[in-house]
Amino acid sequence: MANKMKKEAKVLSCGLLAEGIYELWLETPFAKDVVPGQFVGVYPANKATLLPRPISVCEVDAERSALRLVYRVVGSGTAEFSLYRPDDFIMLLGPLGNGFPLDKAKGKNVVVMGGGIGVPPLIETAKKLSGEKVSAVMGYRNSETFLSEEFKKYSDMYIATEDGSVGTKGNVIDAMRENNIKCDVIFACGPMPMLRAIKAYAQEIGAKAYLSLEERMACGVGACLGCITKTKEIDEHSHVHNARICTDGPVFDADDLEM
Repeated sequence: MANKMKKEAKVLSCGLLAEGIYELWLETPFAKDVVPGQFVGVYPANKATLLPRPISVCEVDAERSALRLVYRVVGSGTAEFSLYRPDDFIMLLGPLGNGFPLDKAKGKNVVVMGGGIGVPPLIETAKKLSGEKVSAVMGYRNSETFLSEEFKKYSDMYIATEDGSVGTKGNVIDAMRENNIKCDVIFACGPMPMLRAIKAYAQEIGAKAYLSLEERMACGVGACLGCITKTKEIDEHSHVHNARICTDGPVFDADDLEM
């Protein structure tokens, strides 16, 4: 993992992808160091807000030394980010956390699975897996299936929607079963109930699953112990069966998690 840096980034472009979902392309010197599944801390301009907002990296453009962030507006910090325009500047801390172990996918049937705002980091993951047999299975609430067309560049694409407006009616596991998708390795990101279901499904079919946990992170560097998850092993830092999602993760081997 590359050493994290706090650097000023230049806004290259920004836009609205779906209701409440925005994207930012940012020029930053550490773009080339990002591993799929890592995240960055984005600092609001308001100096009263001390802590950065953690946002996963959706895509990397090495030629432009640029990162694409796709995020949901949920509070004042992310609302501020949605107002940025090209040539504005923003402070970033990164790259943070550990990404997906792409080497585990070599020669295997790989599925990337995402739900909600867990969809974006799987774009770069699918891109880096090109050359392998990759299927993308994404879950959405309704027909606003943001980023779904982009997965088709790198993988076979399947969609599940809660209301049945697109693809399989139900969740990502329903889509896996309905389409008889073969799977040896799963890389997934999304809300905890979805990840629990994916862990159980992987065990059922004898696949390996690597899960990127969504959690509200404060410091992003492991100091505050504000984002923890229960694990089978004892954490060297806290000496209990916990791991810090921001530094030990956000990606974990599903077999190591108590969910």
